[in-house]
Amino acid sequence: MEYAIIAAGEGQRLKKEGFKKAKPLLPLLGVPMIERLINIFAAQGARSVFIIINGKNKELHKFLVKHEFKIPIHLLLKDTVSSLHSFVALQEAFPHWDSCCLTTTDTVFEPDTFGQYVEAFQQGDMDGLFAVTPFVDDESPLYVTVNSDNRIVCFSDNKYPQAAFVSGGIYCLRKKAMQAAVESLAAGNQRMRNYQRFLIDKGFMIKAYPFAKIIDVDHLHDRETAEYFLMEQKSQS
Repeated sequence: MEYAIIAAGEGQRLKKEGFKKAKPLLPLLGVPMIERLINIFAAQGARSVFIIINGKNKELHKFLVKHEFKIPIHLLLKDTVSSLHSFVALQEAFPHWDSCCLTTTDTVFEPDTFGQYVEAFQQGDMDGLFAVTPFVDDESPLYVTVNSDNRIVCFSDNKYPQAAFVSGGIYCLRKKAMQAAVESLAAGNQRMRNYQRFLIDKGFMIKAYPFAKIIDVDHLHDRETAEYFLMEQKSQS
């Protein structure tokens, strides 16, 4: 399985709040977010990591090229308008993928749970396994409803009683579900959440894997939440 990170955004909210570097370079306990993700993937046995960034992020590009990571980095420089466009661009640039684990750069989660999640996907026969969490820490959460077998039956922008989770921004996908991103984009969908709905509408077997907590870092105060969470996890390990 291949591992990929979408890091093509500009992080405008963080810049307005005073963090002038590229968002993926925001440090959590002294480690840039993107380096933390790469280290987690390496610990799971990833052979390499595929990353898409936009052409404006010169400092991020320099960091990814110059820094010595535990595993090789395959870098794609391309300006895109959404995470869905970025995912499709990655597939076009690296067409050999048979399955992948895809994350956004600002997703913070507990590594041991992630390892169990990857193992569950690799041992299962579903088209996709998506990380979900009951912890709502997003400005515009995507609510997730599952059946008794944890198969996802609905994604919604609005909260209602049956929606026990929100999407965590971590996706394990097999080939057909990955290729459906291209079809979804061609159908006029412009956002990752609409691609997720597209998968359900087309009958793909997409299951949910619950994480106790996944934090989405969009603002500087989110860094405090994320760092407290990581320190809490360290103290428990």
